[in-house]
Amino acid sequence: MINQEIFNAMTIKLTAEDIPMEIPKIDPKVRRAPKRVVHLEKDEIVLALKNALRYIPEEFHEMLAPEFLEELKTHGRIYGYRFRPSGNIHGKPIFEYKGNCTDARAVQVMIDNNLDFDIALYPYELVTYGETGQVCQNWMQYRLIKKYLEVMTMDQTLVMASGHPTGLFRSHPAAPRVIITNGLMIGAFDDYDNWARGAALGVANYGQMTAGGWMYIGPQGIVHGTYSTILNAGRLFCGVPADGDLSGKLFVTSGLGGMSGAQGKATVIAKGVSIIAEVDLSRIQTRLEQGWINKFVSTPKDAFDLAYEKMSQKEPYAIAFHGNIVDLLEYADINNIHIDLLSDQTSCHAVYDGGYCPVGISFEERTRLLAEDRKTFRKLVDETLRKHYNIIKSLTEKGVYFFDYGNSFLKSIYDIGIKEISKNGRDDKGGFIFPSYVEDILGPELFDYGYGPFRWVCLSGKKEDLLKTDHAALELVDPNRRYQDRDNYMWIKDADKNGLVVGTQARIFYQDAMSRTYIALKFNDMVRKGEIGPVMLGRDHHDVSGTDSPFRETSNIKDGSNIMADMATQCFAGNAARGMTMIALHNGGGVGIGKSINGGFGMVLDGSKRVDDILMQAMPWDVMGGVARRAWARNEHSIETVIEYNKNNQGTDHITLPYIASEELINRLIK
Repeated sequence: MINQEIFNAMTIKLTAEDIPMEIPKIDPKVRRAPKRVVHLEKDEIVLALKNALRYIPEEFHEMLAPEFLEELKTHGRIYGYRFRPSGNIHGKPIFEYKGNCTDARAVQVMIDNNLDFDIALYPYELVTYGETGQVCQNWMQYRLIKKYLEVMTMDQTLVMASGHPTGLFRSHPAAPRVIITNGLMIGAFDDYDNWARGAALGVANYGQMTAGGWMYIGPQGIVHGTYSTILNAGRLFCGVPADGDLSGKLFVTSGLGGMSGAQGKATVIAKGVSIIAEVDLSRIQTRLEQGWINKFVSTPKDAFDLAYEKMSQKEPYAIAFHGNIVDLLEYADINNIHIDLLSDQTSCHAVYDGGYCPVGISFEERTRLLAEDRKTFRKLVDETLRKHYNIIKSLTEKGVYFFDYGNSFLKSIYDIGIKEISKNGRDDKGGFIFPSYVEDILGPELFDYGYGPFRWVCLSGKKEDLLKTDHAALELVDPNRRYQDRDNYMWIKDADKNGLVVGTQARIFYQDAMSRTYIALKFNDMVRKGEIGPVMLGRDHHDVSGTDSPFRETSNIKDGSNIMADMATQCFAGNAARGMTMIALHNGGGVGIGKSINGGFGMVLDGSKRVDDILMQAMPWDVMGGVARRAWARNEHSIETVIEYNKNNQGTDHITLPYIASEELINRLIK
């Protein structure tokens, strides 16, 4: 009787029509997530089953409870595979979706784009990238989210709590349409083990960044940042002139998954040569098919021979090495092969969950050990991390520039007991002896000025709309303003030629606060005039203001506030107050649970005056809140940027600036 009353009390719900009588077939060629292992007591298994069955009318519990139990035993999670639509899911043109408003249909485009076979790392497990970054927890949630979006109006907001659609609530057209949080653990429980338990119970979701924020645009989303990182690393540490490129330079790294898949393409755009180690052959094949790498080889000798041939010819080239990065680097070390730039982009935030493969075993053996012998797997990971670190030390002593690529690699080394990696010699609060790419490169050269990963999606699905937006953005960039603008101008000018689109018609384009605002307003005007269809505007959470992460996004914050999460939280709240269409706040990001709080947004451009007003308020705030924090930490370029901003925005905006204490005075006092 109670369940019948509950069923009757809801108009938006899963019904018999939403429950397929057969489980859709799974394509054996599509990558699958390894088993997620967490020990649940009997009462916790009972709780996990009850939690999953909350989405299902009681009449189907008898049929689905044993199925869910088997999923929990076999996969370590309840995914509800029966509820997944059959075949590939992809972001369709916006007007092919049901909905009562443009905003709700736009959000559906973004969700489905995140789950496309060509984009998602483990699409059947709803993992978009980063080994564990999920759109939501299970396919029951996916179906229910779609139902809410199909009826939502401009006077309602959908609230999402770790993948669960809490419900629709009254709001107004200038309020967010969707508010998303993922994995926000209470402080005393904010660690991996408690998160893993929560995920198995069906109450915690790892949104990564743009996976759970529904704004991932495929590996293009990180190509521009990778391009800027390695190009500026070459200028800062390899003698490349300010107006030069990476011709004749070698970048060695690892990982060809979601975010790391950008590395080969970015190196070619920067005119360099790269070798990317990858243990999973399917990921190499995906990047080959997409044209993001040029060739793959199976021995370190072949990799370096080919790289040096291309370097001597000054030919941009991306080489995939099918094997372990440790084997590749050991060969370079033994044979004294010079590498200009060295990094790693494996998923070390999930180092014991398959994000990092031990040396000496195959990818298939790695997957078997994850399912059957976690103790041995963990031991092999620790041994490989130690060996990896020692080889990097040897290579850097020979003149190689190594940087941490924000994947929690150095933190993983610290966590296995190699304390010598600590920069301050005491703990990990001051960072590590090898710098983060944000600490030495992206932070001072881009973030401190406000440049970050601005992006947009042409919701019509038409390439001609994307080309029109490329051209419009190009016209609004002055290549003579700063070297960053010159780099960005060349990026957007060649974007179509470089073949960056995977999935929806999307573009990534690093810009600063006011440039983002002017470009957004121009796009909205183009929509208003009927020159293009609606556009979804957004950014990577990995940005100036979006993320508090002491080992990555805020690693160049040196006033001690790198452990604080005020900035990301304020950015999230401020974007809600100003009316961004979709806002998200996550725990974890690219570095792991408890190590980061990050937020992002999506803004639908429908051509209205309402959107113009939101853009004028929200876009500068979304960037300058972070520049303000960096300026208060006494970052020189941010202080310069804030001085200019205060001058140009008198009467509307004003940012507090720090006075600079004399080093000589302080040192004299504390002798």
